[in-house]
Amino acid sequence: MLQREAEGQALARCVIAVPLALIATLLFTATVSEPAPAQTYTVIHNFTRKGNDGASPYGGPVLDRSGNLYGTTYAGGTYGSGNVYRLSPSGPSWTYSTLYSFKAGTDGVGPGFGSLAIGPHDTLFGTTEGGGYFGTAFAICACPGREVQIHSFGMGTDGAQPLGGVVVGSKGNFYGTASLGGAYGNGTVYEETRSGRTWTESTLYSFTGGDDGTNPAAAPTLDANGNLYGTTSFGGANGVGVVYKLSYSGSAWKQTVLYTFQGLSDGQNPVGGVVVDGGGNVYGTTFDGGDNGGGTVYELSPSGEGWAFTVLYSFTGGYGGPYNKLTLANGNIYGLTEGEGANGFGSAFKLTPGKGGWTFTDLYDFIGGSEGAEPYGSVAVDSAGNVFGTTNEGGSTNQGVVFEITP
Repeated sequence: MLQREAEGQALARCVIAVPLALIATLLFTATVSEPAPAQTYTVIHNFTRKGNDGASPYGGPVLDRSGNLYGTTYAGGTYGSGNVYRLSPSGPSWTYSTLYSFKAGTDGVGPGFGSLAIGPHDTLFGTTEGGGYFGTAFAICACPGREVQIHSFGMGTDGAQPLGGVVVGSKGNFYGTASLGGAYGNGTVYEETRSGRTWTESTLYSFTGGDDGTNPAAAPTLDANGNLYGTTSFGGANGVGVVYKLSYSGSAWKQTVLYTFQGLSDGQNPVGGVVVDGGGNVYGTTFDGGDNGGGTVYELSPSGEGWAFTVLYSFTGGYGGPYNKLTLANGNIYGLTEGEGANGFGSAFKLTPGKGGWTFTDLYDFIGGSEGAEPYGSVAVDSAGNVFGTTNEGGSTNQGVVFEITP
């Protein structure tokens, strides 16, 4: 489903228009490109698909406070249906552990491209694309690796095929999206709320397939006020995706479209969702389009009662731009392109703010083979600026890798 061939089929399946001059006219910030400075690229784990080791890590890793990395693989594991893993630093190397292997039944099949979310007591939350009825939401206790199925999607109007992981709220509840299903068959935003040992799923919004968007692949992002922000891969007035906001008002959630993509220099198909900084600015990417055809990095900033849209960078290429959420760390923006780059196998990049705009730095161009290729996930970045991520292909047995880029 998530392989390159299936991407086209998924895209083929698939604002409230805000009449503001700020949105009607694209605002461009000057962006300077810099060649990659000296970086050290290291493969810290090669997936083998042997034993309980995983394969095809579509989702990127997350870091805990102790420097451990957690992630998922779409395939492999003991039963071939994917796994949840941990990489722990051990001197100059890393120790790999499989925490849970999915059994291809009610517990789920194939965690998609969303990263895990770390909740209270270091519990790991995530989703699987298949299993259950049509995908699941799960929790993993990192030690000893016990899995709890929280919800099975695909029955009623709760949605189906949750691809993009979840985001954890302040009270231990969590939010996610289902790319299909819901009241109109075009996807949902949902909430899972815990009471004792029981979890209750609530559908917060069902996409109609009109101006409000279609197929929300990525999980939403929470701001400090409890609002949810996200994207749809398709739909909207021009059919190529929107950025939306969900706000709780009274006793219901209200959806507002912040921006409708035009498929021009602004880009199209914002598959990867958005992130929000402390000032309420929203950052995201498009997988395709833009001035150079390879997707874009954009910013939406609150301005009066509207939003100002700015393209921060346009990638060069015809297919294979950023597929996942950006990462905000150390005042910078980090991300990956799934393809493109100098060798066509993807790239890692950083955007640094400055008085004259944003400076784009190409951190690494994947070369394929043993070094890895086609990174679909987000990256994790520590306080020293070390960047951790995964590639879906390449490595010693061509099952994907976990890598580190050290500045």
